[in-house]
Amino acid sequence: MDDQGTLFPGKQFISTVLDALRTKSTMSGGLAHIYLMRAAMAGALIGIMYITYYTVIATFAGIGDGDLAGLGSMVGALVFGFALVFIYFSKSELLTSNMMIVSVGRYYKKISAWRGLRVLLLCYLGNILGGLAVALAVLGSTLGDGAVGEQMQHSVDHKLGYLTEGLAGWSDLFVRAVLCNFMINLGMLLVYNGFVKNDGAKALMMIMSVFVFAFVGFEHSVANTALFLMVGLHDGIDVGLALGNLAVVLAGNFIGGGLLIGYYYSFANDDRRYLRKQSARAGAEADTEA
Repeated sequence: MDDQGTLFPGKQFISTVLDALRTKSTMSGGLAHIYLMRAAMAGALIGIMYITYYTVIATFAGIGDGDLAGLGSMVGALVFGFALVFIYFSKSELLTSNMMIVSVGRYYKKISAWRGLRVLLLCYLGNILGGLAVALAVLGSTLGDGAVGEQMQHSVDHKLGYLTEGLAGWSDLFVRAVLCNFMINLGMLLVYNGFVKNDGAKALMMIMSVFVFAFVGFEHSVANTALFLMVGLHDGIDVGLALGNLAVVLAGNFIGGGLLIGYYYSFANDDRRYLRKQSARAGAEADTEA
């Protein structure tokens, strides 16, 4: 690795992200229907894996006197980690990852604010449609019944409870949302940076980044949207509190993935100022020698 590569090791990460941005920007324009379909697939995968997550938790909680409930949460979070792997390798479009990609594009002025917002809004719409499709499937089946439904309802009550706890609850929710997308996009940074070549290692990184958010209890906007749709259609939900939760979590996710990963690593790997200084120094030395 040359001197510049040592000083700015994330240049390939930036290049890969900007290439991805060009594809997403193009698709969100003339191929918006395809882009929506790819985003809907991501939303559906999140919904299906969330059902699996709560099924695992309910299964372990039902063993004996519930002594294995903690182990169930751990295994469920590990299983849910595969959601990001499925989304990445199926080339689906997930809002929280795109927050980072659009932020990098904005830093380098490769996309306008309006175009970037269009990419994110269309992606979230597609994610919602995919989550809605899974929610309708749950409504028309017994997937959300019994212990699984109880676990999902308990989770919804907990998530909506943040908004009734005053400033402390709102702050707690916001911090969890920031850390959630920080971890998600840290995993994607490791996938995109070019240092990891093996697909198995990439998958492990994505699984672990999601495991952390799911097990610790961070807040993910698309996952919450899918959960609220599934529980809301099945048992009803306080729409106002659900929308309030999503507003706070969306803002936190953008800061965690867009600013703390996207903008941070864009700035840290921006060699333009360094090159200008090097050029000026070389010019000054040439003048001195002359």
